[in-house]
Amino acid sequence: MDIREKKHRLPGEFYKGHISVAFTLCLKKDAQLFTKHEIVKVFTDVLASVVIGAGCIVPVYCFMPNHQHLIVTGTRGDSDVWKTVVGYKQKTGFWMSGNIQGTKWQKDFYDHVIRKSEDIAVQARYILDNPVRKGLVPT
Repeated sequence: MDIREKKHRLPGEFYKGHISVAFTLCLKKDAQLFTKHEIVKVFTDVLASVVIGAGCIVPVYCFMPNHQHLIVTGTRGDSDVWKTVVGYKQKTGFWMSGNIQGTKWQKDFYDHVIRKSEDIAVQARYILDNPVRKGLVPT
């Protein structure tokens, strides 16, 4: 009996154009990488370079100790937010392999396409409140 991986990703066209998608990227083995400002700076610099080249913006992001939340928005008809996030994971994964031995991204990521009827501000607030909910910062 063949075991097949369940497809849980939307078709590629759902991630293209003027669209906003909320992503959660997790590190393997609950690695606590994002507790140092210097490392977060490397990742934000990579993120900035990747989104500019892809015709995207990141209206909000948040680093938690073992994962990252962000919203990526396509600003052109040919923007591809899925490819943008995959490119970001590849570049930061390469950096981790050369600088932080044994720390890697999980294979996949969680995503939520923000529909026109949804309020992007609600999604952004959820992301920004994450450190408060986890007790990392005071209310």
